[in-house]
Amino acid sequence: MKKKTYLVANWKMQLNSADSVALAKEMVRLWGGEGAQKLSTVMVLCPSHVALSAVHAVVNGTSIDMGAQDVFWEDKGAYTGEIAPATLKEFGCEYCLVGHSERRAFLGETDEMVRRKVAALLRHNIQPIVCVGETREERSAGKRDAVVINQVREALKDNRPFGTQRVIVAYEPRWVIGSGQAVAPEDAASMHQLIKETLYELYPADIVEAQTSVIYGGAVDSNNLAGFLKLDVIQGVLVGGSSLKPQEFTKMAQIAADLGN
Repeated sequence: MKKKTYLVANWKMQLNSADSVALAKEMVRLWGGEGAQKLSTVMVLCPSHVALSAVHAVVNGTSIDMGAQDVFWEDKGAYTGEIAPATLKEFGCEYCLVGHSERRAFLGETDEMVRRKVAALLRHNIQPIVCVGETREERSAGKRDAVVINQVREALKDNRPFGTQRVIVAYEPRWVIGSGQAVAPEDAASMHQLIKETLYELYPADIVEAQTSVIYGGAVDSNNLAGFLKLDVIQGVLVGGSSLKPQEFTKMAQIAADLGN
C-alpha cells in the first residue's frame, strides 16, 4: 500500500469568507474530481475559523479535505475568542494545525499548550498537524536538533493516536517562513529523519509506520516541490503563499500524484 502524501494549504488570515469560498470553488473545479482518482495524494484546506462552515459546504463530498488553523484545548467554557474541537468537527474538519511558528512567535504559544491541543484533537478524532521548527538564532547556535526534538517530545507526551487516527508533524524552520527561500531538500530530510527517530522513541514501531507522517513547510512551490517529495522521509508539505494560487497549488498536487504513482 502506497504511503499518502499530504498537501496542506494554510490560508492564514489572508482571505475573508467570500474570498475563501471563491478559492475553494476553484480548487474543487481544478482538483476536486480528479483528486478522487489520486488516492495517494491528500489535499487539505485550512481557511480561517470564520470561513470554515462556508468552505466545508463547497468541498463536502469532493476529494478535498478540511482542516483548521488552531483549536482550544477545552471542550467548552468561558474562553472568549477560542474555538472548541467539537465545533471544528461540526464544520467538517478532519485535520487541525497546532503550534504554528506564527502562533508561537506572536501569541506566546508554548509546548505545553500545544500538548493540550493535540490531546483535545485526538479526543475528538481530529488529526493534529503539529508544527515544529527552530529560529534562526537557535540554528546559528547549533541548537536546531535539540529544539525540534524537544518540541516533538513535549507535544506528543501522553498523546497517542488510536484506531485510524494519524499524527502529522510538520517541520517548518521558523526563520524560513515568509522568506521565499526554502532550505535545501537534503537539509530538511536530515531533520525529518531525526523527527522520525524521535517518534520511534515515543511510539511502538507499528504506530510510527502506520499512523504518523512527517511533512515539510517553508517557501514550497511547484518549482522545488519534487526535490522534497523525491526523498522518502518527506511525506508531504505545508504550504502558505502558494496555496492561495489555485493553479499553482493544484499543479503541486499533480506533481505529488505523479511522484506517488
